[in-house]
Amino acid sequence: MSTAGGVETEIKLTAPAVVAARELLESNGFVESAPRLFEANSVFDTPDLALRNRRNLLRLRQVGDRCVLTWKGPEIPGVHKSRPESEVEVSSCQSMEQIIHGLGYQLVFRYEKYRTEFQMAGGDGTATLDETPVGVYFELEGQAEWIDQIAERLGYRSADYITLSYWALYLEFCKQNLIQPKHMVFESGG
Repeated sequence: MSTAGGVETEIKLTAPAVVAARELLESNGFVESAPRLFEANSVFDTPDLALRNRRNLLRLRQVGDRCVLTWKGPEIPGVHKSRPESEVEVSSCQSMEQIIHGLGYQLVFRYEKYRTEFQMAGGDGTATLDETPVGVYFELEGQAEWIDQIAERLGYRSADYITLSYWALYLEFCKQNLIQPKHMVFESGG
């Protein structure tokens, strides 16, 4: 978590089914560093989407009993998805959401996923396995060179890199499947 305000660099890759994806990571030297956890992510904006229009993101993420508030700035052009990011852990998602609403922001998108984190001994980044309602994805986060090296090692090319947000991936999924977009949540999550 870059609490001091750094630059996040990452890509997503379409992953095979969960079991095969885990096996691919493990056969390439990755070990599970954080267990599979459910994440509930809430994206906030003004009614006229002023943050989105300025290419900013305000997100509140709940993972277990942890709650993290994140701001992301405009993307830096390139092959990888890089953008300024600051995060802070807050003691209460409910209280933080009340503050966000009090400042005039409203929920514009909710997305859920199950995330498992993996590390490689001596590695300079993190690989995650994200199970979402619209597919399974790897996310590689670290220095650009590390990302490229690991992606190639996993059998991917730079043409396979996905730099879209989960919001954009969800909208693309809805368009392709003629579904009215709302929130990217699992059936049981509403």
